[in-house]
Amino acid sequence: MNKNTIIGLVLIFAIMVGYTILMSPSKEELESKKRAQDSIEIVQRSLNDSAKALQLRQEQLKAGTESLTVVPETTPDVIPAEVYRSVYGPFAPSAQGIDQDYVIETDLLKITISSLGGRISQVELKEYKTFDGKPTTLFIPDSSAFGIAFFTDVRPVSTEKLYFAPHWIDSRFEGSDNLVITGEDSLRFSMRLYAGVSDSVISPDKYIEFAYTVRADNYMIDFDVNFSNMEGIIAPNTKEMNINWAARLIRQEKSLENEKLNTTVHFRHSDGEVDYLSERKDDSKNINTRVKWVSFKQQFFSGTLIADELFQNAEIAKVGEPEKETKYLEQMTATLSLPFNPMVDKSLGMQFYYGPNKYNLMRKYKLDLERQIPLGWSFFLMQWINRFAVIPVFNFLEGFDINYGIIILILTILLKIVLFPIAYKTYMSSAKMKLLKPEIDEIGSKFPKKEDAMKKQQAVMSLYKKAGVNPMAGCVPMLLQFPILLAMFRFFPASIELRQQAFLWADDLSSYDSVLDLPFTIPFYGDHVSLFTLLMTISTIIYTKMNNDMMSTGNQMPGMKTMMYMMPIMFLGFFNSFASGLSYYYLLANLLTFAQMFFIRRFVDEDKLHARIQENKKKPVKKSNFQKRLEELSKNQGKK
Repeated sequence: MNKNTIIGLVLIFAIMVGYTILMSPSKEELESKKRAQDSIEIVQRSLNDSAKALQLRQEQLKAGTESLTVVPETTPDVIPAEVYRSVYGPFAPSAQGIDQDYVIETDLLKITISSLGGRISQVELKEYKTFDGKPTTLFIPDSSAFGIAFFTDVRPVSTEKLYFAPHWIDSRFEGSDNLVITGEDSLRFSMRLYAGVSDSVISPDKYIEFAYTVRADNYMIDFDVNFSNMEGIIAPNTKEMNINWAARLIRQEKSLENEKLNTTVHFRHSDGEVDYLSERKDDSKNINTRVKWVSFKQQFFSGTLIADELFQNAEIAKVGEPEKETKYLEQMTATLSLPFNPMVDKSLGMQFYYGPNKYNLMRKYKLDLERQIPLGWSFFLMQWINRFAVIPVFNFLEGFDINYGIIILILTILLKIVLFPIAYKTYMSSAKMKLLKPEIDEIGSKFPKKEDAMKKQQAVMSLYKKAGVNPMAGCVPMLLQFPILLAMFRFFPASIELRQQAFLWADDLSSYDSVLDLPFTIPFYGDHVSLFTLLMTISTIIYTKMNNDMMSTGNQMPGMKTMMYMMPIMFLGFFNSFASGLSYYYLLANLLTFAQMFFIRRFVDEDKLHARIQENKKKPVKKSNFQKRLEELSKNQGKK
């Protein structure tokens, strides 16, 4: 190694040492950087603590040991600007602000929009009250969340943590935080999330806008997310926008148990099929196909998010509240994605539906929202009866402005009139069976042994055939009535028209009618006495007794008669907490059946009927072609 090489290496080493010393930060700069780093760590720790607290709370909810203690976030009093820039990037100027509410009030809704997140934070339905007379509020700010999540370069951003500024599209309400419309009027109002040119200065032409279009006479709210000059702010490789929506639904009805059983998440696939999560347990689902809408559905009300096009996929879940919780029903969450290209797309179109689960109202939107109402969609006969018979008649009677108890009475009478031919045929079959009972008993005495049971059965069937009596004639009409009974079972508890409608001692036909509150709970029954249910049970037992007397032939299976009497007793416990309108309908149906039976008895001469049966027995029995072929086959086999 020569002299020049050594001198060169020494100079290079000296330059590197000098550069390192020269570029080293000062003591003040080191302290400033340390403070910023400490602030970032504190913020990150706070976010982690919040995530852990949320996870713990969900575990407590599942275990039924939720604590109402709120763990305060430990954030510094003053957070340096570089911290906001590090966490929120170009949206750092919108990371600080004042949470202010803007209220839009229509004839139907009272909507609160918060500057924090620019979201609808509270919805009140003005035409409805809770069971205890309070405003019907679907959710409140502390029990709901909504935001759009995306990336700016490598930073994840969620709009729910940032402050929006109001923009009055409708100049009539410029500067107002309380916007009121009525009649056929409408308005547009938006909240804008501005990006910044520095840590504290916003750029007025760079923003994400939540634009709401509200109509005074409509429960549907148009919701457009507009993007202005976001090309260099939203990551250019963005393929979709994620929408995070959550709500802790508030109790509205008297029967908490029934309301929880009718609360879940519904969604509609792109092909029009409507599905839902389990109503009886915690449930979740990852939907990897396109979805039109997702709905947080309660017994009589729904909050629904609808895509103008289609959501690409969805993750939905519901978690039940602990048993001791009486204010809230369920916790709902939904994560939805919409396709998005920041270089091309300038807007995402959606709608919110906040309103009642009313069949005719939901059907007008032509989005299959009415499929959330449990009308028996899985059984075509049940849904057809409700959609094309019961609901039209019910709505027609509503137009006369009469009490809903009277409407149910008229509806029951009309159904009984329509079903009268079936009831008549059932009665005639029972009467014939009753008249043949002595002869059937005589056959039974001829074949007393168990091994002769087949011979006894053949003799009884031969008697029926000679007398012209079809033992199944009474069963077929009852089977025809069964879909109607099931349709009514679905219709009355799901009918919002009956909600808080009083009749006689019942103050709400959509809930149970308690005439006596018990100081204790009876297993499988409850802590109250529902009079309509009690009367229905008594009338059903009487009807069972009359029916047994009419149809008794001495051939019942052992224990069958006891079971028939036990069924009404079992229903007593089941219906005790159910809609009183349904118990009232079944009571009316039984009473009208008694009246029909009395009427038919007055006009049916059993002596003439008996004489006709005896004449039929004298006539030769015509053999069917099938019977003839069987006899010929038997003869041919005998010859062989």
